[in-house]
Amino acid sequence: ENSLQKTSTSSSLNQTGVFVSPYALNLSSFTKLIKRLQEKHPELSRDEIVEAVQEVRKINKGVLNGLAISSIEEKASAIL
Repeated sequence: ENSLQKTSTSSSLNQTGVFVSPYALNLSSFTKLIKRLQEKHPELSRDEIVEAVQEVRKINKGVLNGLAISSIEEKASAIL
């Protein structure tokens, strides 16, 4: 088996040939979520907001996948 071939299936190149991490979209969504929560709760620190999102994850059996960003935002806001 060619290990390089295995590696290339877990990541991809975009149309311009630039490497795209399979985790890039998740990070982008997380960043958007944190930004939206910071705008909604300007009095709170980023750490407090991240803790609330982590609590939502804990409540949701350790994952955030499958939840809409707006749903995560609402649940985190309720915690905050």
